[in-house]
Amino acid sequence: MSQDNRRGGGARRPRGGRRGGDDTRKPAPEWNPRTRLGKMVKDGELTSIQEVFATNQRIQDIQIVDNLVPDLEEMVIDVKRVQRQTDAGRKTTFSAIAVVGNRNGIVGVGSGRDVGMGTAIRAAITDAKLNIIPVKRGSGTWEDNTTESHSIPFSVKGRCASVRVTLFPAPRGTGLVCGENAKKVLRLAGIKDVWSRTSGDTRTKKNYAKATFEALKETYRIQHPSEWF
Repeated sequence: MSQDNRRGGGARRPRGGRRGGDDTRKPAPEWNPRTRLGKMVKDGELTSIQEVFATNQRIQDIQIVDNLVPDLEEMVIDVKRVQRQTDAGRKTTFSAIAVVGNRNGIVGVGSGRDVGMGTAIRAAITDAKLNIIPVKRGSGTWEDNTTESHSIPFSVKGRCASVRVTLFPAPRGTGLVCGENAKKVLRLAGIKDVWSRTSGDTRTKKNYAKATFEALKETYRIQHPSEWF
C-alpha cells in the first residue's frame, strides 16, 4: 500500500452537506391557489393589490401579497415568552406581533405564537400579510396649504381591548405625535404627520398596535362628505 493511501492521500470527498457536495437547496414549490381570488391573481385577471381590495374578498393565500406587493417592509413590534403550567409540566411558547407595509398606503398587523421564537415571528409576519388593508391618506386640516398626502383626511378611532386610539390630521412638519408602537404602524402605512389621543393600558404593545391599525381601517369605512357628490 502506498504512503498516500495509508495517510488518506487518495481522492478526497468534496465538502458539503451530502456526499459528493450536491446542492441540497430545493426550488420553491409551485403555487397552487386555494381560493378563487388566488386563482384570479395567478391567471393574471387581477394585476394590482387595489383590484384585490375592490373585490372585497378575504386574502387567504400569502402568495397574492408576495406577487402584487413585492416591496413590503417587515417590522417586529414585540416578542415575549409565555409560560403555561400543564399536567406534564411547564410549557414555554413565544408570542410575537409584527407589522408590514410599503410606506405608500398599505399596512398590515398580525400576531403569531409558536414554541420557537423564529417560527413565532414568521407566523406573525404571515398573519400581517394576510390582513393588509389600504389606508386613505390626505391633508385634512385647515392649517395645511399643501396637497401632499402626508396625513389622514379626517379623524378616526380604533379600539383593541382596553386601548382606544384617536388619530387627528396634522399639518405638514408636525411629525407623528403618538407612542412608539403606533409610530411603527403609521410609518409603514405612509403617514408622516398626525396627532393622537389614547386611553387604556397602552403599555400592552399588541393592543396598542392593533388599536392604531383599527383606526387606520376607518379611513376607508367612513365616507368623507366631499365624496357624496
